[in-house]
Amino acid sequence: MASDSGIRETARLVRFAEHEARAETLRAQLADLHGTIRLAKRTSNLFRARTATTTPGLDVSGFTHVLDVDPLARTADVEGMVTYEQLVDATLPHGLMPLVVPQLKTITLGGAVTGLGIESSSFRNGLVHESVLEMELLTGDGRIVVARPDNEHSDLFHGFPNSYGTLGYALRLKIELEPVKPYVRLHHVRYENTEEYFAALGEACRDGSADFVDGTVFGPGEQYLTLGTFTTSAPATSDYTWLDIYYKSIRSRETDHLSVRDYLWRWDTDWFWCSRAFGVQHRLPRLLLGRRLLRSSVYWKVVALDRRFGIAAKLLKLRGLPPEETIVQDIEVPLSRAAEFLDFFRREIPISPVWICPLKQRPGGVNSPLYELDPETLYVNFGFWSAVPLDPGEAPDTHNRLIEAEVTRLGGRKSLYSDSFYTEDEFWRLYNGDAYRKLKTAYDPDGRLLDLYAKCVRRR
Repeated sequence: MASDSGIRETARLVRFAEHEARAETLRAQLADLHGTIRLAKRTSNLFRARTATTTPGLDVSGFTHVLDVDPLARTADVEGMVTYEQLVDATLPHGLMPLVVPQLKTITLGGAVTGLGIESSSFRNGLVHESVLEMELLTGDGRIVVARPDNEHSDLFHGFPNSYGTLGYALRLKIELEPVKPYVRLHHVRYENTEEYFAALGEACRDGSADFVDGTVFGPGEQYLTLGTFTTSAPATSDYTWLDIYYKSIRSRETDHLSVRDYLWRWDTDWFWCSRAFGVQHRLPRLLLGRRLLRSSVYWKVVALDRRFGIAAKLLKLRGLPPEETIVQDIEVPLSRAAEFLDFFRREIPISPVWICPLKQRPGGVNSPLYELDPETLYVNFGFWSAVPLDPGEAPDTHNRLIEAEVTRLGGRKSLYSDSFYTEDEFWRLYNGDAYRKLKTAYDPDGRLLDLYAKCVRRR
């Protein structure tokens, strides 16, 4: 009789063989297509409107398998369309989690690496791509290559983050995992003074006693620093997956406990606080909807419908209200300039709350040439997702352009998952056009994939 370990190894080999067959089928599909191509997939966590297109798409819908979790090596091999919800469900039974778990359940591994993934462990683990050990990629020129930091495709390994599918598509990724404990203890500390707030955030990151650090700014004088620490036991645990709302608890509970899984997804139930725009922060609609529909993927479908039919803009017009500018952005500035950015934001952008997340490159981590950060600097990510009314005569991109200019002035960076308004010269200066063009020439010389500016600014 075969041993349990032998059966598991046979099953693992079968999964990898099936993956190789899927990869070869996709490579052949790319070879049969002509002209510019893009991914054909039903879901997205991008917030960029796209121009209509008849561009053919690659069908990557089958790349949704967790191929292997190795609890001894603390690694996982996953296909590019695996969601973090799937991955966490596969790793937690082994007492392990990815080093960085982005906030929303349906973010995919491939999307988080080719984009930029961040969360409250990023002050010690950097961005998502810094825990990737190798990537199997289908490049624009039709090759399937395995890129590692030390092989002949190391340039692509380092340059793939922040390329947003314009150099190739992730078919498989091997990532590092780290051990967890069953619960996370949360301590919410309120600060009234902005300078003291960011000083305390920096000290918490240097101190190293917390496993997770993030914050929520509700307004002047109401700034919370949340410190999360793994623990083996909890007196009781809160539940923010249905009737209760996590971000509201920050203001009312100094100490809290969550299971590790509920901690990782604490923001997903209400899409941080964006669920209020859909009227589901009241008890009756939450009772009626239930846990299954209170999640970011459902809200995203509503947003997609609004984009398609312009429902929100029509309602504003019917009510005699001014048009609004959507502002959905994540930016990073050095800690030393964080208070300055927040002061600017309060003056110019009437949005609250704002999410705060510290970030520092992991020692020995990958510093992507397309999103260069100073490895010695602690940065602060500001996340803000809402809309603001436009004054008469204001251009529809007024506030977004103000934000871009201020972030550049403060030596920061802006994520490209949402709308961008840079001139072409400014864009390539900020996102290392020289390095990008070298990669494009090496891996997509015929331009089968859109270039980064066309995709992120021109919305193609």
